[in-house]
Amino acid sequence: MSLINTNLLPFKTTAYHNGKFVDVTHDDLIGKWAVVMFYPADFTFVCPTELGDVADHYAEFQKLGAEVYSVSTDTHFTHKAWHDASDTIRKIKFPMLGDPTGVISRNFQVMIEEEGLALRGTFIINPEGQIKAMEVNDNGIGRDAKELLRRFRAAKYVAEHPGEVCPAKWQEGTETLKPSLDLVGKI
Repeated sequence: MSLINTNLLPFKTTAYHNGKFVDVTHDDLIGKWAVVMFYPADFTFVCPTELGDVADHYAEFQKLGAEVYSVSTDTHFTHKAWHDASDTIRKIKFPMLGDPTGVISRNFQVMIEEEGLALRGTFIINPEGQIKAMEVNDNGIGRDAKELLRRFRAAKYVAEHPGEVCPAKWQEGTETLKPSLDLVGKI
């Protein structure tokens, strides 16, 4: 079953954020757009390349009204240690959620039970707490923050412009479509 248009399931965890440990719950994601990025583990290989890429685009997400949350099955203590040890991870200004019990990873259906790790799942969540877009990759396949930003902009645009849809490769400011009987077979 797809998670698209489903509501967030309850969770409570501790995150490492801006030099502090903070509590984060599913309620914190309500009321604004959210991007939740799961990754397998701290101190690994592909993960810092992705998180560093998102950190480089974090201000753009914030400007568009979104908060980014990274999640792995590591603890918030491990997130702090990684943040302190890595120049790439030190760039991160968004909350790094610990999920040592796997509750959040299971809620988003990205838990690899045999390994106790999460798949590379990315979820765009609207202010009402509904999942509007998702991407799940095998752990050897890294993601691209520019494409995530493009998909986020499209999700937000569609939400703000009922009756319009974004075609393939849509970029902010380019033409959208208004589905109608007149368009059938003409695209």
